[in-house]
Amino acid sequence: MLSTGALRAHLLAARLAGPVATSREESLRSYRLFAARDPRVLIGIDPEGAWTERDLIGLMADKCGVSGNPRHRTGNDVIDPERTLVALDAFAERLAAVAQRSGTVLLGTGHPHRLLGFYAALADALSAAGCTVLTSAHGRRVDITTRFGLRTYNLQYVRGVALLREPDGKSSGGEPGAHTHSPLPVRTALAAAAESGGPLPELVIGDHGWVCGAGQLGFEAIGPADTDDPALFVGEAERVVSVVVPLDDAVRSDYYRPLTRYVLNRACLSQ
Repeated sequence: MLSTGALRAHLLAARLAGPVATSREESLRSYRLFAARDPRVLIGIDPEGAWTERDLIGLMADKCGVSGNPRHRTGNDVIDPERTLVALDAFAERLAAVAQRSGTVLLGTGHPHRLLGFYAALADALSAAGCTVLTSAHGRRVDITTRFGLRTYNLQYVRGVALLREPDGKSSGGEPGAHTHSPLPVRTALAAAAESGGPLPELVIGDHGWVCGAGQLGFEAIGPADTDDPALFVGEAERVVSVVVPLDDAVRSDYYRPLTRYVLNRACLSQ
């Protein structure tokens, strides 16, 4: 059993919390774009509140521990590890709840290079506990507008986790999948599940548009988010998203393994 103290030390050593790689400039740019309702930063959330840049700085200070001073414009952002630990406990509670009723879950990531292993371990544990892990819309085409124009991807599942890949093997060379913030993949997966007449997920686990897109459609959704992803925290504040775990979502993939052990132990799902 990984203790809270040991996990706190790991969060700081791996820079999952504490001073993180995400810069204050990156975060403030995201807050400005969110305040302007730029869909690239909304990633599926349709906020009810006005959410000015100053509002978002206050929210992120409360949720993540970043500086609440609007005049602080440079340097690295900081995530309070205590807030991360509290959120990980809440995350584990939601896993335990869906496992206890052998519920249906959907897992997906826009960060497959970093977080695929984390989600895959959760999928394995939930499946072993009797949950149904959905793989709806496998192979379905998803067209996403990017700054490079319209890009076509295929929705695929790896170890029970949905991700996007470029068609025709363009992203070969061991790349697990494409990085995306778009809510279109989760909308595609949910629509396919509804069309098939099969079960819909009682819990969606993921990041970026997977959480925001599912939450906005009324599905319970949980996942991690960095300081430059205000949409998830706004969703949590407006009760559209259930749990958001503040952490750096782009460190080495093996640095997330202690988090996996911690939440599975907390959820009584250790294998």
